[in-house]
Amino acid sequence: MDCAGFLLDVFRELADQPAIVWRGRAYTYAALLDSVLRWSDLLASNDIKAGTIIALNADFSPTSVAALIALVRANCIVVPLTASVAAKRDEFLSLSESSVEIEVRPDDTAEFRTVGGPPRHELLEQLRKSGKPGLVLFSSGSTGASKAIVHDFSALLEKFRVRRHARRMMTFLLFDHIGGVNTLFYVLSNGGCVVTVTERTPDAVCQAIDAQGVQTLPTSPTFLNLLLLSGALDQYSLRSLDTITYGTEVMPEDTLRRLHEKLPHVQLVQTYGLSEVGILRSKSESSDSLWVKLGGEGYQTRVVDGLLEIKSQSAMLGYLNAPSPFTEDGWFQTGDMVEVKGDFFRVLGRKSEIINVGGEKVFPAEVESVIQRMDGVIDVAVTGQQNAITGQIVRAEVVLSTGESVADFRKRMVTHCRQHLVAFKIPQKVTVAATDSLHGARFKKLRRREQGPIE
Repeated sequence: MDCAGFLLDVFRELADQPAIVWRGRAYTYAALLDSVLRWSDLLASNDIKAGTIIALNADFSPTSVAALIALVRANCIVVPLTASVAAKRDEFLSLSESSVEIEVRPDDTAEFRTVGGPPRHELLEQLRKSGKPGLVLFSSGSTGASKAIVHDFSALLEKFRVRRHARRMMTFLLFDHIGGVNTLFYVLSNGGCVVTVTERTPDAVCQAIDAQGVQTLPTSPTFLNLLLLSGALDQYSLRSLDTITYGTEVMPEDTLRRLHEKLPHVQLVQTYGLSEVGILRSKSESSDSLWVKLGGEGYQTRVVDGLLEIKSQSAMLGYLNAPSPFTEDGWFQTGDMVEVKGDFFRVLGRKSEIINVGGEKVFPAEVESVIQRMDGVIDVAVTGQQNAITGQIVRAEVVLSTGESVADFRKRMVTHCRQHLVAFKIPQKVTVAATDSLHGARFKKLRRREQGPIE
């Protein structure tokens, strides 16, 4: 069974249309189709059989996209890896029980390497015996160890069989991220154009939007905050851009407000998805609202004790290195606390990240939003710190452009926060971090559990 066959039908239909822009050059659907078929022959000549677990070490490029589709057609189990996880490569190869690694080099050539033996984990063996293609993704590990997530790839692809709008979209979210996978297959299944970037910096992203007529930018709140601070929005017209979708973490209200004021012609759409269940269809109440409708075909939602739960036709099969998070009746427990208003949800934050100060709940995103309004604050991450009297206190780690001392900033911060927050939400401990140290390669805020020296 070729569960990616419908994609090849799209490629044939739109043969002369651009499918991928890589390093400023456009590659047509005909070229992509030829590359997929060559890769299928290459896999066969290298004796790659169905059920083989293959690590695909790459970023978005014509070669890596064709290789991914060919591996799906061959019913392999694919483990995408990027340079962002280079330090964990050996760990991830071992956890996923990869037997072959294909590395797509920066010049878009590829190399095959044997790295391991046959699968032993029950989930991988079950997937291999089913004859279906698989996908292994690793969580970001922004609040702990990375989890190895196993999917039936054919189930993930099912929702892309229905043709929707063709868009020119940027693959900002990474090749080994559920959001990046979702962007890729949405664009290709609908006959749009994937615009790749070699650098994920504000200047490079804005330059590519203008040069390539990008219509949709899928990204994270952390990157959008960096974009606002960089000044890049004043240097480019961004005339083609009509939609920014944001997800992966809670959006600070102040960041959304400033972005809406700066780009009033752009629709700002909150998305919601998890590596474990895929990306849900969403509809924001408005561009400047954090309330969002979630669901769509193949997804159900419910709230239990203030926590969002999801039932999905494309939910993962399970973790390779953690217990199952599913309820007995098949609902995935997201761990996200939400408020409900009619058909709309507002995501407040992960239950594990909520700070408990003497029995009072503090949501980090609320405090971060207030502190980000201050002059000279480039970024801020708020976490809890153990305290013998109140259980926890609020701790803020900030990146500053002012060069002021921690003591001077703390005084200014407390004065500012008193105008917007009740006393128990105001950070009692402050540290100053190095530039860019508060987010990972996926532009998702790192909420570090370990505590550095307190000033």
